[in-house]
Amino acid sequence: MIPWAEIDTVFFDVGNTLLSIDFDWVSEELRERGVEVSPRALRRAEARARPRVSAGIAQRDDKESQDTFTFYFGLVLDCLDAEDAVEPSRVQPLARELTPVLRGPGKTERLWSWLIPGVPEALERLAEAGLRLAVVSNSDGSVEASLVGRGLRDHFHAVMDSFVVGHEKPDPRIFEHALAACEADPSRTVHVGDLYAADVVGARAAGVHPVLLDPFDDWAVDDCVRLPDIVALGERILAGRGKPAHTTREGREERQR
Repeated sequence: MIPWAEIDTVFFDVGNTLLSIDFDWVSEELRERGVEVSPRALRRAEARARPRVSAGIAQRDDKESQDTFTFYFGLVLDCLDAEDAVEPSRVQPLARELTPVLRGPGKTERLWSWLIPGVPEALERLAEAGLRLAVVSNSDGSVEASLVGRGLRDHFHAVMDSFVVGHEKPDPRIFEHALAACEADPSRTVHVGDLYAADVVGARAAGVHPVLLDPFDDWAVDDCVRLPDIVALGERILAGRGKPAHTTREGREERQR
């Protein structure tokens, strides 16, 4: 059980937590190759793919390599709904072809540039309530620039990019760096992210409470708290502090589009 009323520090993953893939760009690249898939269909497939991605990257030493992205993107294409499905024989060739286009040197910031609706407001409310916020992300050194570029950097007391820190989630040492930077007690800290193998396993190894993002109820796990987005996380924390929530059904539907 997470002691919501006692939480005073929140760690955030970045990819699929604060920022997501620019699926408009991905859709355009696929269209140029004769594949018609809408950004919304790709976004839904990406969420559906996460349990398979998590199981796969748990076996990989380097979580941020181009090979890992090819594996990840192939699973996204493989998880499209039937009406949007890519011919199976084309999935892996497309994933290999598009990896250097989408994930080549200097392109990470553009790829992960879609600001998830509701994120700035949720971060602002948590900061105004006196919580310390930090980022703990597996990346290639681009996290700081991405946060600055989307106007989010000022919300965070510290930013831990695995490339800079030298440790990748689920290694608890990246969380320990964040705890030290925030002068935080792990028993009063929550970490939220989208991949069980990196975020839940890593947070627990550091004594931090994990929260798994599951916007469409795709995860078949019941040993951790699952929430649809960080707006719901903020509501849970603020409710524990006796503060009212401000979510509308329309707002939640917009965040899932």
